Amino acid sequence: MKDNLSPPPLPGVACNQNLQGFCQQQIEQLIDYLPIVTAWIVYQDIQTQERYFVLSDTAKQPRLYIKHADSILNQSLDGSEGVLQVREVEWKSKAKAYFCLLRQDAGTFDYLLILSHHPLSVWQKEWVEKQAQSIHDYLTLCRECDRQHKKLLFLEHVIQRTEHQLRTPLSLIHLYAENLCLSLGDPQQEYALIIRETVSELSTTLTELLHCSQQAKINLESHDLRLILQESIQGLQPWIAEKDIQIHYPDTPLNLKVDRAQLKQVLDNLLSNAIYFSPPGEKINWSWHIFGHEALVEVEDRGPGLSEIDLKQAFNPFYSQRPGGTGLGLAIAKKVILDHQGSLWVQNLSPVGAQFSFSLPR
Repeated sequence: MKDNLSPPPLPGVACNQNLQGFCQQQIEQLIDYLPIVTAWIVYQDIQTQERYFVLSDTAKQPRLYIKHADSILNQSLDGSEGVLQVREVEWKSKAKAYFCLLRQDAGTFDYLLILSHHPLSVWQKEWVEKQAQSIHDYLTLCRECDRQHKKLLFLEHVIQRTEHQLRTPLSLIHLYAENLCLSLGDPQQEYALIIRETVSELSTTLTELLHCSQQAKINLESHDLRLILQESIQGLQPWIAEKDIQIHYPDTPLNLKVDRAQLKQVLDNLLSNAIYFSPPGEKINWSWHIFGHEALVEVEDRGPGLSEIDLKQAFNPFYSQRPGGTGLGLAIAKKVILDHQGSLWVQNLSPVGAQFSFSLPR
């Protein structure tokens, strides 16, 4: 049974959403393995900062129980209690009450409370403390996830403001550089061309950085990955022809529910990466397979492969082994796949080459 002392917590990261379910599982295990009447976990909600509790189905009048427990514990806590140590406390009924402090901070505390008709043995108390350790670790993990989530939201806000402040000046510089290219002669025209190209590169990097920071806004519809890949190949055809590279992919369609524009960006980045590192005259092979409710897509090239450092850093923003590369292409690709609840990874092939793989739900 779950009941609130305040409105339900707001939706947040997955860890926070699963906290109630995890606590409920721990209580069910306590009820199954110990001769107890009831048990509950009380904690301060991560997002609303309100008191929240999860308790067993056997508890009656849960609000009165929690208020009574809080009152007793506030009176009995003297600062010497060890976290994750089970101790007996006075209770208003004949039941034995056992308290285990999970966290104490700034006048608030999370705890596990158990009511039993019989005293708990030493080994039963030790088992409860192990369960309390699991609950404590999960609460700590959820709080850390929430902190990281808030940091990401703050960084996203900073990047969006920075993009807004830089976009207009860059556009003006590009416009003036374009005018100078038309009005100046050599060698000044060459300098103006360099300014224009540099501004274009900065603008592209800014756009990619903004895309990498934004929260997912996915429009899921059924699309054939093969058709999207064909568009990516068509867009890079001049480069493919220049290097005399052959692109092979299956004839069978692969229908997935994806955001078409975002998935095309993934395929563009992976294909561009494979073309760049492939020697002239080589092949790039695409393949896909279905495993239950999941699709696996792979692209192989015959390039030099990745170093140990590259394998660790490949998807990190601003890491690139391509001269003039922004280092955001693979980072964006991974973010898109993660937003689609999938995975993206890379490995070396033997004797040469690299293989990028990603999985997506069907």
